[in-house]
Amino acid sequence: MENQEQGKQSFSKHLTQSEVKDRIIFFSYTDVAPFFEFQKGRLFFMDVTDSLGKVWTFIGTFYANPEVGKYVSIKWPQFSSEKGLKANDEVIFTKRPRREGEAPWKEFNVVIKRKIRLFGQDIWGELKV
Repeated sequence: MENQEQGKQSFSKHLTQSEVKDRIIFFSYTDVAPFFEFQKGRLFFMDVTDSLGKVWTFIGTFYANPEVGKYVSIKWPQFSSEKGLKANDEVIFTKRPRREGEAPWKEFNVVIKRKIRLFGQDIWGELKV
């Protein structure tokens, strides 16, 4: 029987106000385990392509805390500023096939979705900035 996580192609979350303010995003390690091997304290780079085709480099770090468990922080100050991210925006990282000769951390596309209210309905649209 196939492992449930083997087919997982993306991970996502809604930004909190503090994540927007600090220009950093946190994920529980269980959310990203199919994509990264945990090594406490290790820094890693994520080269990510946005929906406009621009490539960004994010810096991630693995942490372990007895109260909250294992988690990953991803710093993205320039991306956050240029995109004008807001609390409750949804950030979706999607795994993409690795190209020949490409390092293993260079394998994600990122999409930002924002909720707007239109004619009394909540609509999620992709942020194109």
